[in-house]
Amino acid sequence: MRIATWNVNSIKQRMPRFLPWLDERAPDVVCLQETKLDDAAFGALLNSELAARGYAVAAHGQSQWNGVALLSRIGLDNVVHGLPGGPGFPDQEARAVSAVCGGLRIWSVYVPNGREPDSDHYRYKLAWCQTLRERVAEEPLDVLVCGDMNVAPADADVFDPAAYAGHTHVTPPERAAVDALGLRDVVRERWPKEQVFSYWDYRAGMFHQNLGMRIDLVLTSGPVADRVQAAWVDRKARKGTGPSDHAPVIVDLDSAPDGDIGPMVPPPSAGRPRKAAKLPQGEGKGPR
Repeated sequence: MRIATWNVNSIKQRMPRFLPWLDERAPDVVCLQETKLDDAAFGALLNSELAARGYAVAAHGQSQWNGVALLSRIGLDNVVHGLPGGPGFPDQEARAVSAVCGGLRIWSVYVPNGREPDSDHYRYKLAWCQTLRERVAEEPLDVLVCGDMNVAPADADVFDPAAYAGHTHVTPPERAAVDALGLRDVVRERWPKEQVFSYWDYRAGMFHQNLGMRIDLVLTSGPVADRVQAAWVDRKARKGTGPSDHAPVIVDLDSAPDGDIGPMVPPPSAGRPRKAAKLPQGEGKGPR
């Protein structure tokens, strides 16, 4: 079983790349974030193409912002749109969808950004993660939480920890919120000492200098983690014309069609990233 998660940063803009990527990588389940389309528009854009490839679809979107989706060709049952009992800002946003696929409860999540430490949006982020933890704990099936967590779990997951001082994504409460899910970070387990990034800002040549973050995660319950045969970042999808600022993360269970490759494919030519005095325009990962 191949599972992929990708923050596409607008599925409409990513269409010239998305369908060829889908055909090339052939995932059984795809978790999408930041689709930025309401459900009707998502269906009009993609449903016929996905049906022709054998995918069932569960979308939970809103126009312009946020939006998540699950695509599966191994079953899509007991779909839950949204995060039941979750907070809003002020209303609930389209940040989560889950379903049972191949006997596993799979979540596609787009965790709130947090914007600035100790802001209202930061407190919203922590409350949202707490509700996610509660929903995961209630689930009787084995679980995968996949998506843009907007948290780098450790200092090794950013190109320069000093550059992120005073920013969100790296604060102890955010990292504790991810740890509290009680799930295993299968990419980091597969590559405990290697440099792995999944997001590179569009600005200041960050991608070409390999100045990135690892905030797109696949977190699983123990029995699922024990089935992992490969876990890697599809860096090829971040290259070229019109990419998302995120790369897909791919996890293979039980067998690995491409072998035990990784951690980033292809590897960056820039090598180890340099230190940076500050982030582009003095910001973290955007205002969303």
